[in-house]
Amino acid sequence: MNLNLKANKINTYDAIVVGSGMTGGMAAKELTERGMQVLMIERGREVKHIEDYDTAMKAPWEFEHRGKVSVQSAEEYWANSRFGTLANEETGGFFTDDKKNPYIEKRPFDWIRAYHTGGKSMHWGRQSYRMNRQDFEANAKEGIAIDWPIRYEDLEPWYTHVEKFVGISGQAEGWEVLPDGHYLPAMPMSAPELYFRETMMQKLKRPVTIGRIANLTKPQPWHTDLGRASCQYRSKCARGCPYGGYYSSLSGSIPAARKTEKLTMLHDTIVSEVIYDDKTKKAKGVRVINQNTMAVEEFFAKIIFLNAGSMNSAALLLNSKSDRFPTGLGNDSDQVGRNIMDHHLGVGANATVEGFENDYVFGQRPNALYIPRFRNWGADKKQFLRGYGYQGGASKSDWKRGITMNGFGADFKEDMTRPGTWTMGFGGFGEILPDPSNRMILDKEKKDKWGIPLIVFDAAFGENELTMRKDMMESAVEMLEVAGFKNVAGFNRTDTHPGLGIHDMGTARMGKDAKTSVLNKYNQLHACKNVFVTDGAAMVSSSCVNPSITYMAMTARAANHAVEELKKQNL
Repeated sequence: MNLNLKANKINTYDAIVVGSGMTGGMAAKELTERGMQVLMIERGREVKHIEDYDTAMKAPWEFEHRGKVSVQSAEEYWANSRFGTLANEETGGFFTDDKKNPYIEKRPFDWIRAYHTGGKSMHWGRQSYRMNRQDFEANAKEGIAIDWPIRYEDLEPWYTHVEKFVGISGQAEGWEVLPDGHYLPAMPMSAPELYFRETMMQKLKRPVTIGRIANLTKPQPWHTDLGRASCQYRSKCARGCPYGGYYSSLSGSIPAARKTEKLTMLHDTIVSEVIYDDKTKKAKGVRVINQNTMAVEEFFAKIIFLNAGSMNSAALLLNSKSDRFPTGLGNDSDQVGRNIMDHHLGVGANATVEGFENDYVFGQRPNALYIPRFRNWGADKKQFLRGYGYQGGASKSDWKRGITMNGFGADFKEDMTRPGTWTMGFGGFGEILPDPSNRMILDKEKKDKWGIPLIVFDAAFGENELTMRKDMMESAVEMLEVAGFKNVAGFNRTDTHPGLGIHDMGTARMGKDAKTSVLNKYNQLHACKNVFVTDGAAMVSSSCVNPSITYMAMTARAANHAVEELKKQNL
């Protein structure tokens, strides 16, 4: 008995954070900076900033398959490879082996995972846009799903707080549809892009701006104090940035938490369930499994933050059963696992650009243009709800154009040393409406190698999304034609599925009513208030903008609330 008490004391912290990615890192930073002793638990291997970015400085010819996806990778990383090339030679070692970490599909779902320190924050697209006021109000106005329990004003100071720490470069525009934030100097547009921006505003009244991106253009002291430097315009971000030029929890929040000397990290440790105490009506800790040794252990804390990603956080709740919660922790409403959302993509248009022969680019800008939502905004009304935004821009072809060209010899090589012609293209991100039939559950019989039930996905695009996609392609074609570009071609891939946008969300939504939601306005479980879920699972609707900055703002807000409630002894 004394040994157990001693073990409990050693394994006890003020807070436990499950996951080390975008929101897990932010939770650890915010909690440790407020004086909390924090245990961060990462299910995957340890990746050390800079020294473990083993492909970061490699040249194209140093890859055996020239950066392509090998046959072996296509089999092992099948979800990553089904639509694109995420698990290629440059980045594949950082994504999750789908054969070793299986899941079940009733309907196709592309679940992209990165189980290691930093998670997908090491690989994200870094586009950082605030949701607008209407995004928080649309559900209530249109009678869709449930109302958000918060409004833009609740998150506004936390957006600023996070943007300042992360370092977002961008251009303030004063547009209601795309609220301005705290920005470092914007990355430059190319000459064709500047022309396109002016033309769109003059002829179609459609705004265009440079992407608001988590790449440092002018590092501030709090960035350099963590060892971060300016973006080098290499556009090799997904390999891991040795310069810390772009934000990840590896280069930002985890080092900040470590500076407090209040962070403890565990790797290769899978949290199998949250332990609920019937007497106190609180969660008292977590049960974990070492993924290599299979050893089981328990850790204890006053508060628990679930930041394992929207699907794994929901799965963890569903697998945390007790007499009080027979269908999963906090699942009184039967909403855990439901309302899966993402952003649908694979639709847009491309064109060739004549002229601008003497205009060039500086480096390889790891950024794009952004065209904010214009559909169903103001007087514009269509036969579908919500809207979409575009990302893309102009590029000038280089020597690689020779791969598909006929030619050889000195003259051909000389021609390849000269920059080629300009092209321009855009792809859309469309909003997906919440639907309780789009869901994930745990299989009752099939389990993974650690004895944890497999996730079963059952989700698909609805009629609203399919109708929106047609307009997304047509509008992209329209803009390129109005700009006077040539060889305009639209595209609308039919082989896309939910998940591929890698913006999965909604599986433990916030709400005002415990009967129809899982979390309250501070991301606490309605029925177990010392458990917080602040990753994408908390989202009530998806907007059409990249969501990570919203997740981080919600996390910082929830961490602040958690500490204040602990001080008041309410938790």
